Amino acid sequence: MANRPHFLIVEAYPAAARDELRNEGAAIASELYGKVLQQCAPGSTADICYGADLDQLLPSTEALKSYDGIVWTGSNLTIYDNTPDVLRQLELARQGFALGIPQFGSCWAAQIAVTAAGGKCAAHPGGVEFGIARGIALTDAGQRHPMYQGKKAVFDAFISHYDEITHLPPGALNLSGNDYTRVQGVAVTHLLGEFWAPQYHPEYDLKELAALCYARRQRLTGLGFFASISEAEQFVEDLRSLHHNPQRKDIAWRLGISSDLTRAEVRQAELRNWINLLVLPRITAAAQGVTAG
Repeated sequence: MANRPHFLIVEAYPAAARDELRNEGAAIASELYGKVLQQCAPGSTADICYGADLDQLLPSTEALKSYDGIVWTGSNLTIYDNTPDVLRQLELARQGFALGIPQFGSCWAAQIAVTAAGGKCAAHPGGVEFGIARGIALTDAGQRHPMYQGKKAVFDAFISHYDEITHLPPGALNLSGNDYTRVQGVAVTHLLGEFWAPQYHPEYDLKELAALCYARRQRLTGLGFFASISEAEQFVEDLRSLHHNPQRKDIAWRLGISSDLTRAEVRQAELRNWINLLVLPRITAAAQGVTAG
């Protein structure tokens, strides 16, 4: 059991958004996280709950106690709208905090973590940050924080978000940021729990970024990321080619893609650190009869 954690994956995309991604050939976020968890914690198990689907029950408090960690996907929802599909996810995060269950996730997860603990988010004044977040730098707190153990002081990461964290709650640390988004990594200690969350996506790879870009090619072209649909599709093809042939130095050079993005052990360091430094020690403590939290 000590090396086979049992996770709850919170799929935060609504059903319609999941269908849109699936129809365009992109991975469903929870399925992608399930694969990445197997890479980072071989032999682990995971259940999926659909946080945004009002017709789906969320785990009870008793059921939550059976999980060693809660992992949150990204989402296309807007957290400050306070709609029922948002509010129930905030309550789920608060239950995780109250039970002392370690939580982790990408993008939406950072906004969930902060808002559930009393912070605030808002629409990013610069609009969408998409594709590759350049020059993410660890803050002083980030350089000391275990989520970034083994990570470079400045790195690039895959990203896609419209909103940003604007106000941190008590018990939260801003761990990293870049010129576009001040809070790119956050750690929130609240009630009995800890929630580590990058605003970017360590679960993505070049193939998944290509699929997401293809699914949103019209929207991204309309936002000015590409001059035409054909230019967007060429970008997608370049990403796919580099994924299948990492030796294509010409593509990597042209797109400015470094080992920060191509090496899984670098890209997924935050998730691995969360598993190794929060989840597994909690399992060990429970096995020894020590109360977590």
